[in-house]
Amino acid sequence: MYFPTSAARQLSSAPALPLATEPVLALAPSPRKTLFATVSKSGLSLWRVRPSAVLAHLSRTPSSLEEHGENVQLQWSPDGQRIVIQTTESYLVLISVEYNAEEVPYQTPPLAANAARHFLPGAGEALPLQSLSLHLEGVIRIEGTLLSASPRKEYIVFSTCNPPAIQRVPWPNTNGGEGAEHDRDEYGTWEVNEEELPWLVDSDVTVHHISYHRQTGFETWITSDGRAYLVQLYREQDIGPSPSDVSVGEDERAQASTRLGPLSHSRPSVDSSSSQRPLQWHGTCVHHVDPPRWVQKRKHVDPADVAKYAYTEPRRAMTVALNPKFSMLAVGTYNGAVKFTNFPSADGTTPTPQMLQIPNMYARDGTGSVCTMEWSSDGYVLAVGWEKGWAIWSVGGRCLAWGFGVEYEVDEERFQDAFMYGVGGLFWAPGNFELVMLAQSSPNKADGQLFVLPFAKSATTGQQSPDNTQYAFLQMDDRVLVYRGADQPDMSVINPEADVWQHVKVPQSYMSANWPIRYSSLSADGRLIAIAGRRGLVHYSSTSGRWKMFADELQEQAFTVKGGLLWFHHVLIAAVEVAGAYQIRLYSRDLELSNQNVLYREMVPSPVVILSLVDNSLLVYTADNTLYHYLIIPTADTIKLYLCGSITFDGVIAVPNAVRALSWMIPSAQKQIGDPADDLAVATVLMIVGGKLVLLRPRKSEEGEVKYDMQILADRIEFCWIHLRGIGTLENSLWGYDGQGIRVWLNALAIESAPTATEAEDGNGANGNVKESVNIPLDFYPLSVLMDKGIIIGVEVEAATRTNLSFTMFRHVTSSHLFLHHILLVHLENSQCKEAVTFASHYQHLVYFAHALEILLHTVVEEDAEAVDAAGDSTMSKEQGLLHATIEFLDHFDDALDVVVGCARKIEMTRWPRLFDIVGNPKILFETCLGSGRLKTAGSYLLVLHGLEQLDGMNGDATRLLRSAVAAEDWQLCREILRFLHSIDDTGAALQSALSETQIVPACGDELGQSIGVREGSAPVAAV
Repeated sequence: MYFPTSAARQLSSAPALPLATEPVLALAPSPRKTLFATVSKSGLSLWRVRPSAVLAHLSRTPSSLEEHGENVQLQWSPDGQRIVIQTTESYLVLISVEYNAEEVPYQTPPLAANAARHFLPGAGEALPLQSLSLHLEGVIRIEGTLLSASPRKEYIVFSTCNPPAIQRVPWPNTNGGEGAEHDRDEYGTWEVNEEELPWLVDSDVTVHHISYHRQTGFETWITSDGRAYLVQLYREQDIGPSPSDVSVGEDERAQASTRLGPLSHSRPSVDSSSSQRPLQWHGTCVHHVDPPRWVQKRKHVDPADVAKYAYTEPRRAMTVALNPKFSMLAVGTYNGAVKFTNFPSADGTTPTPQMLQIPNMYARDGTGSVCTMEWSSDGYVLAVGWEKGWAIWSVGGRCLAWGFGVEYEVDEERFQDAFMYGVGGLFWAPGNFELVMLAQSSPNKADGQLFVLPFAKSATTGQQSPDNTQYAFLQMDDRVLVYRGADQPDMSVINPEADVWQHVKVPQSYMSANWPIRYSSLSADGRLIAIAGRRGLVHYSSTSGRWKMFADELQEQAFTVKGGLLWFHHVLIAAVEVAGAYQIRLYSRDLELSNQNVLYREMVPSPVVILSLVDNSLLVYTADNTLYHYLIIPTADTIKLYLCGSITFDGVIAVPNAVRALSWMIPSAQKQIGDPADDLAVATVLMIVGGKLVLLRPRKSEEGEVKYDMQILADRIEFCWIHLRGIGTLENSLWGYDGQGIRVWLNALAIESAPTATEAEDGNGANGNVKESVNIPLDFYPLSVLMDKGIIIGVEVEAATRTNLSFTMFRHVTSSHLFLHHILLVHLENSQCKEAVTFASHYQHLVYFAHALEILLHTVVEEDAEAVDAAGDSTMSKEQGLLHATIEFLDHFDDALDVVVGCARKIEMTRWPRLFDIVGNPKILFETCLGSGRLKTAGSYLLVLHGLEQLDGMNGDATRLLRSAVAAEDWQLCREILRFLHSIDDTGAALQSALSETQIVPACGDELGQSIGVREGSAPVAAV
């Protein structure tokens, strides 16, 4: 999904600033992430993300440092107008950020016309650098030892140690006395005790860290006992989460509010009517840590003497990252562990956390504690920084990339990638194509702690097309990568060294002004590509190798793609926003891009969340929770959309903007004889809502109204595919990836019915996920399924270092996995031999078909042996029945003899008797191969006969096979047979006898025969 590529860029403030003499302590991005700030002990620098350049720097005076303390941490205000710096002496230094429209921070040197073309702006670099200035606005002194500060739009929230309290103060009033009364309302103090914060598990704590999530209005607290809490400030009259203090999209806030609900309490809360406070904090514990008993006992016996029970809890939380897109959060701990857990439910149920397996194969000295974490803006991946490394995790728990030092030796004096040894801070740049990291230290360069690591990411992160399983499609900063292995011969697909990726660079003029890429779409045949950035769109044909762009830049900048892009043959369907209105536009690949060449416009009342195309049906799901069904109707001159109907999902889908994938399945009868305009009333709708894979089944009420029952198939699904037609068993199959493996539901239309409405209200039907038909574990990240080749295609990341290089190189390597034996095994376990044969017959033309059958037999034999070993001497009828069914299935194919002996040579010899008791006497199989001319297969059976001691004493079987090999002039096989005879008889008599009988070498004595046997390959040469 996200894969580091190329090499990291190292950022330097020189020559704009003098060479840094102090290490960077922390970095923080602005709310829109177009800027970021870094602090050292005495300085503050303001950077532009793209292009990466220093725009302003503020250095504190020695008197300020002595009086107020050195810089420790920094935070941005939600409006991006101020920066708050926390110091060592419990002061908050307020810095204002001012924009100077008339000034230019950097002057571009004049270039000759012929030289200017060599210095074109890169992706996102066309917009001019904006001049900024930093000014000291004031200093706030905090009594009682400042622990953490968190700025908001109207005020600053901070925590203190002595006394333990949460306080807030308004920003300095810049409007004279007009806001004095409002400012008084923004002051507040809450002591950390059972009366003020009754939901704390242990009230005898201090709040060490406060982090605010502006998209949802929730925040996280980490207390001194190592626990983490999800918290929000409620007004007394509120019954749900209060609105966010910043202006964000209503969809984000509604999404979080609906999923979280009113926060459940870990302890009974004091009645709000008994308190005269207009505001109250409410929260719930999301990371629970119980200290050892001896610590609790000492604390209880002598609470005054803190030194006696001072204890560093290794499981204590260090940082928490919220992911409202998938209703989950991540907690990083002091001992380096990372865990995923769902948001707490309204009924107080504690979700079961998922502990991530730290990839410590290169972390010889451990990982250290977790220092920083951040989710990508789409919620799909989590970046984690440890004291001694970093890693990228998918939302399902798959580790996509990591670095804990380097695998091979490097030149320590030249190596510059300090982030490989520890990361103190990080954040995702706009578009999530780059990860900005702050290394723990920079041993070889004074100004070398900041790095930007580029990423390639799957196009499904922006828009999922469940029906297009054939092509893997990756996006990079300025290009797209298309997997072309589906068009290659079979052996090229499974060859990891084959170069099957096509790199298509997006036009520089478009990407420089409209970076980053937001949507990308690939046609069903993989020949047409469409890209949409910040504004407008462009499209490409691999047949002609040409891009088409808007000739009129004003027309391009007038609209934004919002909702997705789809190809219907040569017609591009785009959901756009134009001047506050929402349209679905149809463009032709054959015509130039312009407003005059739009084939068709369809107005929709609200923003489009997602588009999906099934045959000639266009499904449009909008933010008002409505699904529209259009038929795409080509005419003689143009093409248009015909609205067949719509249906609302109110009461079914709580948060429309949480829908990430959309498709549907039509019953066979409706496909064959039904009117396509009526599909909406009978279709089973497939959606990914947040991370849940759900089916919405239609049912008609007594009044004839269509309603939907929701059935949850699985949680934490990152993406899915659906195979609507084609290969036997796989028709209407549903494939979902959960971070560990692919879960397949065969014939999703036949999945048992969803729970009734009453059961859903009672909660009885919501928790029982439907078990998949097949679970395919993978050791790489899948990107596509080649249904006609029986292969899953994916990639994994490799990091390479060299002693003569000063940096680490990253690349993604293509991997593949056969899925045929997994599907066949399901049929055989259910005694569906006929269905298995029918399914396998679609793939028997593949060159690796016999290999797939061999994997199947090997799997069954191993399971059978394990079952027998576990049960002792008792007969395992079920497993033996599965082995019988597998052998019966193999007998339908010509490769059966090769498959059996190939499997036999890969298993332990102790399992041969049981296998051949079912398959048949290997002597008979040998004769069958010899009689049918399968000499190589017969040669393999010689080993089996020897292992089972069924060879005749005179080695007649080997001699007959040798004679046939000589007649067929298969000298390679002759050499192998001679080697075999020499290995079973050290005296050389068997070898001499065979050479004599086949007349390869005349019988002229033992000495000659033995010398020939020792010299490898001499017999075929003599025969020639």
